[in-house]
Amino acid sequence: MSEGLPSTERVGSRLSLPLEIAAVWAMVVVIAVAIVVTYARIPSDALYHVSGHGLSGGLSRALVFSNFSAALVAIAALALLADRRANRVTTVVALVGVVLCAAVFWPGVVDQANLDAKPTNAIAAIGVLVALVLSAVALRAGTTRSGCRAGDRVRLVAGVLALAIAVPWIAADLGFFLDGVPVLGWVFQTGVELPESAGSTVLLPAVHHGHHHGMDGLLLLLSALLLSRLVPAVHRRGLRIGVGAYLALMAAYGIGNIANDAWGEQVVKRGWTTWTIPSVLRPQLSVAWGLIVLGAAAIYAVSARLARRQPDAPVGDAAVVARAS
Repeated sequence: MSEGLPSTERVGSRLSLPLEIAAVWAMVVVIAVAIVVTYARIPSDALYHVSGHGLSGGLSRALVFSNFSAALVAIAALALLADRRANRVTTVVALVGVVLCAAVFWPGVVDQANLDAKPTNAIAAIGVLVALVLSAVALRAGTTRSGCRAGDRVRLVAGVLALAIAVPWIAADLGFFLDGVPVLGWVFQTGVELPESAGSTVLLPAVHHGHHHGMDGLLLLLSALLLSRLVPAVHRRGLRIGVGAYLALMAAYGIGNIANDAWGEQVVKRGWTTWTIPSVLRPQLSVAWGLIVLGAAAIYAVSARLARRQPDAPVGDAAVVARAS
């Protein structure tokens, strides 16, 4: 999440798959499987802006998830994998993957008002597949554990807090309400039916079954926290700065979506206030997005300062990398 200072690793470890990337893919796969199962077994009218049903409906919603938010995570993973292997073939393949994943940024590719899969969703999905294949290639050389990193305590606290807020969305992805669950059913409102909007006669559950953009925010934040541990090891300075800035923006964007979804469901729908946190799903010239950019800059600056405290690797490791480059 920061530029930091380049650390050095043994050549063999740079060809293997970092556990941070493996953990990110594990989250993506678990969420995708939950989406397929939940959207396959629950009627579409009990879900959010989808029309498909059965297995095809589940696969359709999972394809959309591969665009938003998995493709955003894949872009960072591709950049880190390309730097670690540092050969022309991997670099070209990673660039192709990034371009394909970037299709998610085109207007209309993912539309919150219609979450049924479209042919254009296949573009970013292929980009995610490219990232998975490169990760699998790296996995053949084993896995790498990064060890302690400056800022790990901050990462842990932020991750635990985000997970606590996301409990209703985790249940929703699995197709369950928290009503009747000890403690959680009291802390969070999920199954109670409330007006869709002020003055509306349409009643909907406070937290509908299925995938929420707050859950996407959780994936983006946790992925940024994990992948930021690898940024100081990026050897190319320009790429190190770019990936660090991208992860900082991804973290701030994730926090924005978590805040928007949680506030609307757990505060506004309880009638405690009529003020809502603006949606930040689409980048635009607004106060909310200005705060996201400022937040990203602050995250980058803090993480860069923490990374500079990271102790240097032993001289022997540096010599091994230098001889191989």
